[in-house]
Amino acid sequence: MLAQFDHVHRGVLALTPEQLGRPTRLGEWTVRELAAHVTMAMRSLIRGVDAPAPPTRDLTLLEWPLATRRYAGDVDHDTREIAEAGAQDPASLAALYEETARGLADALEAPDDRLIVTRFGGVRLADFLVTRTVELIVHTDDLNDATGLAVPYERQALAACTRLLADALAGKAPGGSVEVRVPPYAVVQCVEGPRHTRGTPPNVVETEPLTWVRLATGRTSWAQALSTAQVRASGERADLSAHLPVLG
Repeated sequence: MLAQFDHVHRGVLALTPEQLGRPTRLGEWTVRELAAHVTMAMRSLIRGVDAPAPPTRDLTLLEWPLATRRYAGDVDHDTREIAEAGAQDPASLAALYEETARGLADALEAPDDRLIVTRFGGVRLADFLVTRTVELIVHTDDLNDATGLAVPYERQALAACTRLLADALAGKAPGGSVEVRVPPYAVVQCVEGPRHTRGTPPNVVETEPLTWVRLATGRTSWAQALSTAQVRASGERADLSAHLPVLG
């Protein structure tokens, strides 16, 4: 997570005022709101560690992707507040990122098994770190798309993001009739129907990690990915359109 945040930090420092005003694929957000949102996502971890530990664990890692939709309005509101207050220009945005980086370094001294406070309730720190890694990978891709930058994707961060979103699909559409492959990071069985046990599965979906991330988060539609050969799907049940996206 820290390595991916550092990649994004370096990319944000390179942004010009013109780039900060560019639109993104995230509704009305400009690059300025997108960059501010990344710090908000990271600062939620810092605040969670700083607060007294909650009494109960209210959310597991696999519950997080579907739970995010309930808070979309709050996230948008908080992001706009941060963008207006502390991300007006490259200099103020740089200061915000520096402050966030220092807070993250301190927060990560807490034990992984500690419960922390989040907008979702009590969450294990180790689990929340994975969710922040997913946020970073997804928004790195958004940033690159909007600006033309080439902010790199840390291999382990991309792997963690890919696996969680694949596992979330299996949880949302449980079953064993379709095998979804995202080499080299993930393979899951999903979708109700006859379970495959031996030999070549009759229903297979295969794609590469970034395409999977875009599908799982609604950045790319199933139809678009198929038409551009970014996804290979075989078998009468190998249509995931009804189960995507898995992260709002």
